[in-house]
Amino acid sequence: MYCLLCGNLSFSLICKECRRDFLKPNLTKRILPNGLEVYSFYKYRDIEKLILTKHKFIGYFIYSILAKESFKSFKDILSIDRKIYVLPIDDNVKNGYSHTAILAKEMQSSYIKPIFSKLRAINSVKYSGKSLSFRESNPRGFKYNYKKNIDVVLVDDIITTGTTIQEADELLKKYNVNVLFALTLCDARDN
Repeated sequence: MYCLLCGNLSFSLICKECRRDFLKPNLTKRILPNGLEVYSFYKYRDIEKLILTKHKFIGYFIYSILAKESFKSFKDILSIDRKIYVLPIDDNVKNGYSHTAILAKEMQSSYIKPIFSKLRAINSVKYSGKSLSFRESNPRGFKYNYKKNIDVVLVDDIITTGTTIQEADELLKKYNVNVLFALTLCDARDN
C-alpha cells in the first residue's frame, strides 16, 4: 500500500517518516468561557484531509493512527495517581466505528479508564460549517448515564466554538462529575 501523505510505499496508511514529520503533536490550550481548559494536539488545517476520513470506513484506521500519535503519547507523560475516567463525547457508532471512542481508548492505563456509551446527544443536528448562533440555538441535549462524584477527562475530535464541550461540562456538573479538562484531536481556530 501507499502512504496517504507522501505516496511512498508503506506497510501502514501513514508511513513512519510522515508520522514523524507531519503528525508530531503540538499541544495547545484554549480556555472556554466557563473556565474549562481544552487541550488540542493539532491544528485542524494541518490534518483536515485525515479528519474528513471519519465519514468513511478508512477513518477507523486513520483515527487509530492519530490516536496513537497524540492521545497515547499524552497519556504516557500524564502523571495521575488516582482513578480518573475518560469520557468520549457522543461516541455513537457511525460508519462501523466511533471516532471519539477510538481516541478515548488510547488513554487507558492502570489509573485511567475510558467509559463508553455514557454521554450521548439526544439531538443529532450536524454542526459542521454552522455558525456559533446556530450551535447555541440547537444544543446537543446530552444525556449522562454513569456514576456521580467522579473525575473525568472529556474527549472529542474537533473543537470549533467550544459549545459542545461546554454543554457536556455543564450537564456533568449536575451529576457532581468533575471535568478535569478536555482533550481534542484538533482545534479549528486559526490562531
